[in-house]
Amino acid sequence: METREKIIIIGGGFAGLQLAKTLNNKRKKVIVIDKVNHHMFQPLFYQVACGRIEPSNISFPFRKIFQRSRNTQYRMIEVQNILPEQNKIITSEAEFSYDKLVIATGCKTNFFGNSKMESLTFGMKDTQEAIAIRNHVLLTFEKLIIQKRRSDDGNWNIVIVGSGPTGVELAGAFAEMKKEILPRDYPNMNFDNLNIILVSSTDTPLNVMSEEAQKMSEKYLQELGVDFMSGERVVDYDGDRVFLESGKEIPANNVIWAAGVTGNVIEGLNPEIMVRNRYKTDRFNRVQGYNNIYAIGDIAYMETPLYPQGHPQVANVAINQGKNLGKNFLKKSDKEWVEYEYKDLGSMATIGKHRAVVDLPNFKFQGFLAWYFWMFLHLMLILSVRNKLAVFFNWMWSYVNKDSSLRLIIIPNKKNRTEQ
Repeated sequence: METREKIIIIGGGFAGLQLAKTLNNKRKKVIVIDKVNHHMFQPLFYQVACGRIEPSNISFPFRKIFQRSRNTQYRMIEVQNILPEQNKIITSEAEFSYDKLVIATGCKTNFFGNSKMESLTFGMKDTQEAIAIRNHVLLTFEKLIIQKRRSDDGNWNIVIVGSGPTGVELAGAFAEMKKEILPRDYPNMNFDNLNIILVSSTDTPLNVMSEEAQKMSEKYLQELGVDFMSGERVVDYDGDRVFLESGKEIPANNVIWAAGVTGNVIEGLNPEIMVRNRYKTDRFNRVQGYNNIYAIGDIAYMETPLYPQGHPQVANVAINQGKNLGKNFLKKSDKEWVEYEYKDLGSMATIGKHRAVVDLPNFKFQGFLAWYFWMFLHLMLILSVRNKLAVFFNWMWSYVNKDSSLRLIIIPNKKNRTEQ
């Protein structure tokens, strides 16, 4: 009886899931390990945070995805250590051996070593964090309507740190929420006091996109009433006030940190192969110094002629690295393997209704058409037909009615039954 090669994939994000799907029902034994039980469509987390779509509409249980698979298993567990000499990984519950190991752990919010900022502000790299933002912002207004503490600016300001796509999209969504939704929910409150403040270390938003996209995104933010603070760096936050490098202070109880990411590194591999908290790999995504350990997606640092400083940490890179590695694993010989290179398909961001910017390799456009293009592409990338329909319905309802019915405050019970 033929012994199937055992491949362990740590992480079920865009890269890990694409690899597992490429290997699905092939002559390999595949185990997907993730500390949560579902794949998350991260580009729409900001819409969960603003109550536009339900978390379940952009979350996909691994067991459902691989329900009919003949070779792929899933384990909900957290990996603690890698033992490369023994071809083993150590988890919180058990040990797993492997023939090939693929690290696809992605990134987390980078607080740049500021533990206070990490404990007091909100990141947005998983479903739980997006729900936490929604809860906290909505609870702010529930408390305000009772306490009437209108003189405290910190209760009103929503500060977003970082003007990349996540920060810009959040700012636009909250600005629309301020204008169209909150006055209906809280008719006796004056939302002129609510300021949406976007703090940027760069002079323009979306600094990695084209000059046209930067200018139009800033214009859109201004039209929506977002206070864009350019050339400012946050140096501290005490829970009540945001302190800037320029000496300015912003009172705020709602601070969302979207200023950068860092890799989810697992202990056990040579630290000298790390580049900016990413595993350095060859063109086949093989981790430097190891024959059977690979890294794909945001956690991988691969230097190529077109990208000598490594690839951008975007979904398209992750998806195609997962796909390329899967195809290589299925080839009969390593000599047949194909090197990976990123083909830039463009970038985009939406800043509210009918306001979006799109940079394609040979074409750039903004406004109404870009907004529809953004909606269509993201809808097509969502995994299941049912989820596509659910998101489409929510978007159309919000478009026609300028409202949504998803502003639920759901706070988990703190009681831990496992310790009883």
